[in-house]
Amino acid sequence: MKIAITASGNHPEATLDQRFARCAWFVIYDDATQSTEFIANPNLNAVEGAGPAAVQFLASLQVQKIVSGEFGAKIKPLLDNLKIQMVVMKQPETTVAGILNLLQNQN
Repeated sequence: MKIAITASGNHPEATLDQRFARCAWFVIYDDATQSTEFIANPNLNAVEGAGPAAVQFLASLQVQKIVSGEFGAKIKPLLDNLKIQMVVMKQPETTVAGILNLLQNQN
């Protein structure tokens, strides 16, 4: 399964970015291969429609779960339609490495 994590930077010690559509980076973790890829958010500076564009971008990468601090009101129905799970994490100080460790220990 591919899991997206919103991150404030492009390294494992970066913290969780609380903003889904306006996050700086998406970390794509593939639990089958245990690989991690950092991708700059192409919709970060969009004038409007950043949320739906971010959903479509992650769906195109076959992401099945997204970990972020907050999701906009319009995002949940889009993710539900695509069968992408939302995970809300309210600990902004959590690092990408910490989240990856949690995900790896779930299996």
